[in-house]
Amino acid sequence: MSILHSGEAATQDHREAVVLVHGLWMHGLVFGLQRRRLARLGYRALSFSYPSVRAGLAGNARALSGFVAAIDAPVVHLVGHSLGGLVILRMLADRPDKRIGRVVLLGSPCGGSHCARVLQGIPLLRALVGRSLGDWLAQPCLPAPAGLEIGVLAGDSGVGVGRLIPGLARPNDGVVSLAESRLDTASDSIVLPVGHSQMLVSAACLEQVAAFLRTGRFER
Repeated sequence: MSILHSGEAATQDHREAVVLVHGLWMHGLVFGLQRRRLARLGYRALSFSYPSVRAGLAGNARALSGFVAAIDAPVVHLVGHSLGGLVILRMLADRPDKRIGRVVLLGSPCGGSHCARVLQGIPLLRALVGRSLGDWLAQPCLPAPAGLEIGVLAGDSGVGVGRLIPGLARPNDGVVSLAESRLDTASDSIVLPVGHSQMLVSAACLEQVAAFLRTGRFER
């Protein structure tokens, strides 16, 4: 298995690559299990780590673009969890790469985040939202390149820290509501009975990600 982290040199490998992009307060290591599973399916599984709190959305998208550019692969798929999906969308809007294959967003608040906006309104907790998510809230729904296949996977178990924040619309994955996860330009979407963080380790989620990367559609 070939694993590439931010800052490492690219090595030649002609399998299709899948770049996994983590969410807020996380690190690329959280995708360790899913990387191994994707590698067993024949993909070159790579993890992109970035400063999700202190850096802005444009800067992180630019870093992701450079990371993708350094990968020696004929096709590069992108999978983003939560904020990671927004970083992907910003990269696609600013610096599209012709080798991008398919994109899967896992619990990404494409239409805004009630939880983040509530935290922004509390001075002592505002910093938890971070610059990147704050930038997205100020300018959401950036258009992706025409013709790109994007799959949206959302959860509806309602298990997550968002349960501590009043007013989160139902159904939700415990952090992001189904309404917030919608993306008008998505090729397909599916809802699974999982929580926001559970998506990082769920075998069912990985099966659906693999199905979309393979066919451009989720399995029913």
